[in-house]
Formats: sequence, C-alpha cells, structure tokens
Amino acid sequence: MKDHSHQDLEVGFDVPALPGMDASEIQTPCLILDLDALERNIRKMGDYAKAHGMRHRSHGKMHKSVDVQKLQEELGGAVGVCCQKVSEAEVFVRGGIKDVLVSNQVRDPAKIDRLARLPKLGSKIIVCVDDVDNVADLSAAAEKHGTVIHCFVEIDCGAGRCGVTTTEAVVEIAKAIDAAPGLEFTGLQAYQGAMQHIDSFEERKAKLDAAIAQVTEAVEALKAEGLEPELVSGGGTGSYYFESNSGVYNELQCGSYAFMDADYGRIHDKEGKRIDQGEWENALFILTSVMSHAKADKAIVDAGLKAQSVDSGLPFIYGRRDVEYVKCSDEHGVVADPEGVLKINEKLRLVPGHCDPTCNVHDWYVGVRNGKVETLWPVSARGKAY
Repeated sequence: MKDHSHQDLEVGFDVPALPGMDASEIQTPCLILDLDALERNIRKMGDYAKAHGMRHRSHGKMHKSVDVQKLQEELGGAVGVCCQKVSEAEVFVRGGIKDVLVSNQVRDPAKIDRLARLPKLGSKIIVCVDDVDNVADLSAAAEKHGTVIHCFVEIDCGAGRCGVTTTEAVVEIAKAIDAAPGLEFTGLQAYQGAMQHIDSFEERKAKLDAAIAQVTEAVEALKAEGLEPELVSGGGTGSYYFESNSGVYNELQCGSYAFMDADYGRIHDKEGKRIDQGEWENALFILTSVMSHAKADKAIVDAGLKAQSVDSGLPFIYGRRDVEYVKCSDEHGVVADPEGVLKINEKLRLVPGHCDPTCNVHDWYVGVRNGKVETLWPVSARGKAY
C-alpha cells in the first residue's frame, strides 16, 4: 500500500494521524478504514466477478481515491474505474489508472476538450452518449487532439435519468458513433440505479428483469446492424448478481460494496438477511469523539453535518446497542446515552448513511489494522464536481 506520511506533516495541522500511531490517538472527526475488512470485501467481489466471467470496473465516485482504486485493481482484479465527472477522470488518469469510463454525459465544449486530451496521458477513455448531436462534438475534439474516445450508448433502463428509452435510438446513436472519426463504438451503459436500495430482493429482481429484457433487445438490434457491443456495462452493489447471470451483461460497476454504508447495508439478500450481515462488511467509519456530557442522558460528539451526508439517513454507531446517534447540527452529533456510559474523549465509530457524499467532505482516509494506523490515503478527487 502507498504510504503518504511525510516527516513534515503534523498531526492535527496537516493530517488526522500518522502511520505507527495507536488508533486511540487519531484526531476526530475523520474517516477511518478497517483495512482487513476492506481487503476482504475487495477480494470477495473480485472472486465473484472472475467466477462468473465478468469484468469489474469499480466505481470511483464512491471513494474518490486513487489508492483505493489501485487496491481494487491489485487485490480484486478491477479492470478500470467509473467516474461521473471529467475532473474525477483527470485525477484517476494522472494517478495512473489506465481504463477510465465517464459513466455520464459530457456536453459542455470545454469539458469535451479536456476529455479528448486525456488519452494522450496513456489511458483508454470511454464516455456515455444519449444524444446523436453529442457525437459530432466529441468527434471534433478527438480529431483536434489526435486521440480516440471510446463511447457507450446509454440506455435508461429504469433509473429515469440520462439515457435513451428506445432500441431505435440506441441503434441510431451507435451508427453515428461508428461513422465518426476519432470515436469508437465500444458498447452499452445500462445501469439501473433506481432499484439499488429497494429492501426486497424479489422487488429488485423484478426491476432488473425488465432492464435485462430491454438491454437484450438493444444488443440483438445492434448485432443485426453489424455493431455487436464489446461491453455491456452496469450493475451495482444491490444488483450485481442479476446482471452477472443475465447472459447479456459482461461488466459490473459496483462501488459501495467495498466500504458498505448504512443505507446499502439494510437491503436484503436472497435469504432475507441484511447484506451487511454476511455478504459485505462495514469497512468505512467516521471516527468521532465525545466532547460534552453535560446532560446525563445524552452525549455530544464532534461529528455533525459537516463530517457526513445524511441524505440517506443518520449514521449508526458500530458495535454498540446501548447508545444511539439521534440528531445532528453543523458541528455536533447528539448521542442518546440513557445509562450515561460514555466518557469524555471516548471514541465511537459511525457507519455513515451514504458513503459517497460523506467521503467527498474529507481530505484523508486513515487506514487502521490491529489497533494501529498503518497508512494515510488522500481523498484524491475530493470536490471534483465539474
């Protein structure tokens, strides 16, 4: 693992911890990674993808970290990364990632120009297209810079966001890409995002069955035109087992499995169990400290709204049933402590409701193993939203 410690870094000024420190000395609030759990998650997904003949392109918008991505490639056989923004892609390419998909539309002329430059740095670049008018702009930029941009036609298979909804539109755009200089038609983007957090396994399966039928129809139509897609990409932490057994997808785009947040953790597997109780382990935590206990039945911790995203609900306190995180404001979290068991400066591990936006508000991951700080990794693409 890459070690980002330097002699001139100071705990509390530059970083929340340094390698070799006891975990009890970490400054809070900050993000910590249980390295053993993270590595087990990564290996498990890699083994699953390999056993099912699937490529796994891990999703970088979740962790925004070149170091985590490299670990996913090293331990889990990830073939590359998904990004949502050109600025994220730039970070991963400059960090040495060789296969980068912008799993989104790029329409602004300046952003298209930046995208077209990236292959010069030695990486394969793929972008999603859902409008035939976008093809000419992408082609012109690729021609200008003497590069090749690979393209996925994006299908809206239920998420209701970007993507075309008809097979005819898929074929039209694929033909335009195939004919455009500087572009290469590489496949289909078909990620059903709307169903990823549905609790019921059977309800999620029903949504994916409809998506798989839609994607299969598009693939057959493309084959009839001599445009068989090299890649059919999609699948998330809540659905990867459906896509990988579909007979039509050959690439997964799972992200949150590696860290496992509270919102994903509550969904059910085929046996009706929460997926964080056997399928995946919690590996990411917000480490927080008790800063006040002036009220007998409640403790105040230093992780509030500015340390996390609560769009998917409040965090839960890992490994504790006697206390509960119940409310937060900008700088404070309120922990119900009916028996008054918590002490000042006691540290708690919070499992965030939604890992992606939570990670985006921090500078560092503190990697911990056996009670010691082993490594620090920067949140490399933090704030890259353009």
